[in-house]
Amino acid sequence: MHEQCMQSAKKAQSVLGMVKRHFKKIDQDDFKALYNAYIRPHLEYCVQAWSPHLVKDINCLERIQRRASKLGNGSKKRRHMRKD
Repeated sequence: MHEQCMQSAKKAQSVLGMVKRHFKKIDQDDFKALYNAYIRPHLEYCVQAWSPHLVKDINCLERIQRRASKLGNGSKKRRHMRKD
């Protein structure tokens, strides 16, 4: 079951990387659509069957979700320089 979790996380991470490379400016609505269509299905693939109950498996999947949420909050496009 750990192998299934690692494969799902690897796929989701590669799709997240593709989204980051191809979409320079992502607002909240666009991100939700991209996340629900392309990233989330990889994280939820057969989750009912293999039921990640080990902490390391849960953390592995949640790490991808945290990375994705940073992109959805617009942190990539909100880099301001301070003017003193």
